[in-house]
Amino acid sequence: MRKAVAREITTDNLASSVTVIDSPVPDERAGWTLVTVKAASLNQHDLWSIRGVGTVADNFPLGLCSDVAGLTPDGTPVVVHSLVADPGAPGGELLDPRRKMLAEATGGGAANYVLVPNRNLVEKPESLSFEQAAGIPTAWMTAYRMLFVAGGAKPGDTVLVQGAGGGVSSAAITLAATAGLRVWVTTRDEGRAKKAETIGASRTFEPGSRLPARVDLVLDTVGTATWDHSMKSVKPGGTVVVSGATTGGAVTVDLNRIFLPHIRIQGSSLGTLADLRAVISFCAVKGIAPVIDSTYPLEKASDAVARIESGQAFGKVVIAP
Repeated sequence: MRKAVAREITTDNLASSVTVIDSPVPDERAGWTLVTVKAASLNQHDLWSIRGVGTVADNFPLGLCSDVAGLTPDGTPVVVHSLVADPGAPGGELLDPRRKMLAEATGGGAANYVLVPNRNLVEKPESLSFEQAAGIPTAWMTAYRMLFVAGGAKPGDTVLVQGAGGGVSSAAITLAATAGLRVWVTTRDEGRAKKAETIGASRTFEPGSRLPARVDLVLDTVGTATWDHSMKSVKPGGTVVVSGATTGGAVTVDLNRIFLPHIRIQGSSLGTLADLRAVISFCAVKGIAPVIDSTYPLEKASDAVARIESGQAFGKVVIAP
């Protein structure tokens, strides 16, 4: 079979590290299923891994894509949970110290086939294409958990999404708007602002600008660049959910802004199998789906990485073997 891999840790021009190689079809394994990959999507996690964040030289060549949709041997269309973890671990699968993203645990979904734990298989609804389904496991599951589990959002709330265009932010905009929340988004890109409004944002603002009112919930995946604004924008008794730090994680916190107004800061990362099932069901019932920025054949995996690396993608970048 053919498989896309990153050859080595690279800090600049990450796409230059990506190549497509011949690789043996994975051997059968008890409790695991060989999935024929129909579509796989990239995430920021793939870029971090190529840069050496959470990886070491011995991990390379490193497979790409933890988000997969495909067919089981009996022809059942499935979506694959992107986290390989033990649900029986103390605190559950999200706190399993041996948890791994699918790409690290299996060699990656940017391939003709990928071997995955049976537990990770969720049946794909007919309403979702394989490309759309492949956009759900990390970004949409993360956004769903940020909004409704970590953030406790409810209809009528106002949520501020820091940044527009990325997989998690575009998912959060659509999910929140569909669930009856008022969605405000920050972006300095006029084109992204217009696209954010087409998928559910009621208003967009320049990063750091003063909002018309404070919000019930802030979703922040940006980090250092937006943290001060997030803290200033949440209302007393509100919540700031953090699930990433693309501009860095070093921030200054004024504790008076937390304990006096009873602000809750909640960390969140990925989601459980139950979260994945819930967001897939939500999409099927409400008739919504991930925005697909672009789709590339497997042999052009390096172009797909270049697209997400450019920072210009709006929605999911997909590889279709």
